[in-house]
Amino acid sequence: MSCDTWQMNVQPLSIVHLLLTRRFAGSERHAVELANAQAEAGHDVSMILRRAGAENRADAIACRLSPKVKTIVVSDWLAIWQARRRVKKLAPDIAHAHLSGAARALKGLRGSRTRRIATLHIRYKPQQHEGLDGLIAIAPWQLEAMPAWMRARSVQIDNWTLPQTASPDARERLRAELGIAPDAWVFGALGRVEHSKGLDVLLAAWQRAALPPDARLLIAGQGGAWQTLRKQADSRVLMPGFVSRPRDWLEVFDVFVSTARSEPFGLVLLEAMDAGLPMIASASEGARHLQTVIATPLLPIGDVAALAEALRDAWQQRPPRRSYPMQRFRIDDKLAQIEAFYRQ
Repeated sequence: MSCDTWQMNVQPLSIVHLLLTRRFAGSERHAVELANAQAEAGHDVSMILRRAGAENRADAIACRLSPKVKTIVVSDWLAIWQARRRVKKLAPDIAHAHLSGAARALKGLRGSRTRRIATLHIRYKPQQHEGLDGLIAIAPWQLEAMPAWMRARSVQIDNWTLPQTASPDARERLRAELGIAPDAWVFGALGRVEHSKGLDVLLAAWQRAALPPDARLLIAGQGGAWQTLRKQADSRVLMPGFVSRPRDWLEVFDVFVSTARSEPFGLVLLEAMDAGLPMIASASEGARHLQTVIATPLLPIGDVAALAEALRDAWQQRPPRRSYPMQRFRIDDKLAQIEAFYRQ
C-alpha cells in the first residue's frame, strides 16, 4: 500500500445521520451514541431531526447529542422531503438513516455521490431499504429476510451498550418515591409500552401468578399501550412513564422481564445484563440471538402460564445479580466495523 493510499483511507469522513422520530427510546439511543462517538473520533458529524425531536422535553432527542455533533432541524411538515433536500445540499460522504422516515428520505435521494446507508432497527422493508447503497443488520435473522442481491451489500454488526453507573442512592431513593419497601421483590420491565413488547402478557401472567404482598411489578416507559395497561393493572403494578435515567431504574429491579412478541435485537436486554440483573425473557428474535449470553431458558412468546410460573420461581428463589460477558457489546469495536463498512 502506498503512502498516498494510506492517507486517503484515514481521512475523516463527513457523516449525516437522519432520525425523524419524535421521542427518545432504544433505537434513538443507538443513533445518538453512534453520532456522538463518531464526532469524538474526529469525523464531521451532523444529525437531521424533525422539530418534535428537538423540543424542550425530557423524552426529546436533540438534548442528548454531543456539542460536537451539528444538529439540523427540519419542520414536522414534509419532514422526509426536507431531510432529503438537506442531505443533497450537504453532499456528505455518508448519509446514515435510522428508522422508517429517514430510510424513505434516503431512498428518494438520486444522482448523489453520497453513500446511502441504513441501520435495520426493526427489519428489512423493500419499500424503505431496497436500492440503498448499504444496510447494517443488527442481528443475523435480518440478513436472512433480504433478497440475495441486497444481502451482498449488507453487513451484520451487533448493537452495543455504553457502560453506565447508577446514582449511588438510586435504589433507595426511587423505591421511596414509589412507596416500594426496601425488602420488596421487584420485577421490572423497561422500554416502549407498545403491543410488540407483550406487556399485556406480562400483566396477565402477573395476575395469574398471585404473588405474595411483598412482590411488585414496575413497568418503566411510555407508548401507545400505556393507558390501556394502566387501566388493567392492580395497585401493586407501578407505571411511572418515561424515565430519563434508565440505569438508575434498573437498580430498583430485582429481576428484569422481557415479554416481547418481537424484539429485533434487544438493546434493553444488553442494558439489563450490564446492570447484572437476573432475567426472564421470551424467545424474541433478539433474545434468541443473545441466548448464549443470557444463559437462561427462554419462554414461548405469549405463554401466560409459563411466564406466571417463571415469576413464581424467581420470587421463591431470589436469584442474585450476576456478571455477564459483555466484551463483545462495547462500542469501540462496533465503531471500527461501521467505519470499515462506510469505506467499502
